[in-house]
This record gives sequence, C-alpha cells and structure tokens, in this order.
Amino acid sequence: MREQLQKTNNQHPMIQVKNLSVVYGHQTILSHVSFDVKHGEIAAVIGPNGSGKTTLIRAILGLIPFDGEILIDGQLPSHVRSHVGYVPQRFRFDPDFPITVREYLDLSKTHVHKYEYAHKLKEVGLETSILHKPLGSLSGGQLQRVLIAQATIDHPTLLILDEPSTGIDIVGEEQFYELLKSQRDQHGTTVILVSHDIAVVSNVVDQVICVNKRLVCFGPPRQALTQEKLSELYGKKDASLYSHHHHN
Repeated sequence: MREQLQKTNNQHPMIQVKNLSVVYGHQTILSHVSFDVKHGEIAAVIGPNGSGKTTLIRAILGLIPFDGEILIDGQLPSHVRSHVGYVPQRFRFDPDFPITVREYLDLSKTHVHKYEYAHKLKEVGLETSILHKPLGSLSGGQLQRVLIAQATIDHPTLLILDEPSTGIDIVGEEQFYELLKSQRDQHGTTVILVSHDIAVVSNVVDQVICVNKRLVCFGPPRQALTQEKLSELYGKKDASLYSHHHHN
C-alpha cells in the first residue's frame, strides 16, 4: 500500500471534492462545496453546529447520496474503502458488555497477529496489558486511542476522524494531536478530522476546510482563518470567541 501511495503521490490529490451538494427532502445541507487535500496532509473541517461537517465526512466515506463528485486517490470512495480508516463521532456500546480490547480489535481484524497489536498499541501510546481489559473500563482517552489503533492497524492511506478529541482532557488532547502527526510522518497517512477547537487545529493542521452549508474558507490556517472569514463562518457575535487563536 505504501508503494501504491508513492506511485500515486504526484498523480492525484488524496481527496478531490467537486461541486458537492447534499439535500435531504427540501433542506439543503451542503451546497456546491469544492476542495482538494494532498497526500500526507492533515486537514480539519470546522464550522458551527449544524453546518454540515459530519454530512461532508459521510459523503467522503460514500455513506450517503450526494450530487457532485468525490474521488479518493483518483477513485470512487466505494472502490477504496479498505484503504480508509474511520473513527466516528460517537462510539456507542454497552459498557457492561463483556468484551476485552483484544476481542474488540479481533472483530474486524482477525488476520492480524498479536505482535502487530502490541506494536500498534505502543504506537498510540498504550501498554499491551490493555488488551486484556474490558472495553467498558477504559477512560475516554484510552478508548479513543483504541479506536484509532483499530482504524489504523492496516495502515490506511486515509484516516477520517469525526470530532475525535471529545471527552479527552487537555494533556490527552495534546498527545492525541501528536499521534495524528506521527501517523502522517511514519506512514504517510492523510488525515481529515472534524474539530471545534480552532486554537489547536490552527497549530497542527496543514489545511482548514470551513463549512457552513457551503465552503466559507479553505487553505492553510494562517491564510484562511481571517477575522472576516471567521465572522462569515460563525456570525459576528461568535467570531470574537475564535479570532485570537490563529495568531499564535
């Protein structure tokens, strides 16, 4: 897969979104959104609640119908699903259900040997002893790392995370973003994440994709996150809450 990544690096962006529109009934969720994300970039999707961020992610994953075109490494999303890792916004499960971390990882990765689990857990900052712990006993930060380990164990060329730092404390959040950077740097993984935390993403990501039903801004954080664009994205009343962050 790494070989494939090198071959395609100069041929296609990792993600091409062209004139994307999503309509539910008579309600337009996204309208004429277009952007590219290059191989090996970390891009953040930002915007207010209800702006269409999760809908955009679901469209890129090929989970919902849409108008327009989405290509992943030059191919339709349905053709490259095995190369895409995904961590959803909410991972719902019964915390009392008797399943261990190892058993959870086994559910979708039955061909992966134990030593590979150990290597991946170490990569996400977890001890191998966690394999024997019940999934329901983990802290928010531990669970998030297990989800990322599961999503990246086959070294996907694209990793998509929908508000992945929810429920993680500040220290854990900093470690989490370092983890994303290491995925990119060690494996060439392209990362797309939905985030509300402009202060952090502006110092971590290569591109920001600002959506509020349409594409409001796109580009490197220092260029895209101007006071004018933040006001357009969040409304003048709320923009002041975010405007100081991107000058760090």
